[in-house]
Amino acid sequence: MADYEQEQDMEVEALQAILMDDIKEIDPSESGIATTARCFQILLSPQDDDFDESAYVPVQLALIFAHTEKYPDEPPLLNVKSVRGIKPHDLASLKEKLEQEAKENLGMAMVYTLVSSAKEWLSEIYGQNGGDEEPEETEAEEEVIIPHGEAVTVESFLAWRDRFEAELALQRAKLMPDSALTSSKEKKLTGRQYFESGRHAVVRYPR
Repeated sequence: MADYEQEQDMEVEALQAILMDDIKEIDPSESGIATTARCFQILLSPQDDDFDESAYVPVQLALIFAHTEKYPDEPPLLNVKSVRGIKPHDLASLKEKLEQEAKENLGMAMVYTLVSSAKEWLSEIYGQNGGDEEPEETEAEEEVIIPHGEAVTVESFLAWRDRFEAELALQRAKLMPDSALTSSKEKKLTGRQYFESGRHAVVRYPR
């Protein structure tokens, strides 16, 4: 005759060694399961195992189980709860999935298998950004990226471009030699007059 109690205790010890702070024993009245047996709650999230625990987790699931008298030859009693961000109809779907998998794994310790399945399901349904609203899509033709990286409308960009070109033209004008700004009359000076005026001096452009 199988020693069910010993096998169940060994499974709990293994789960505690693997899951550490993510598993804890809870009172049966808090489990949502109609039983007086020992109940355990396992917290799951869609993030990777090395995810920063101090960071905010938008989606979190509680998988609750209790061993039956003849487990693992009988499926465990299961319940799932939303700790944060999981929709009720998704919980019902997950519970049905886990109960079916439990029936397929009779005869062996299966809770960790169910935990892995629940976490995989959580990642597929909610992913890394589960619970966050998706940003609104923007129309590319209405936005232009200017040199300093700020997204603006076409109208704002055109206004900025006009100001930039005006400033550039002014800067170029400041760099031009006085000879380039003289009137046509001044250009008619004789060579001697031009030399005496001092305008023959070399203009050095900044580099």
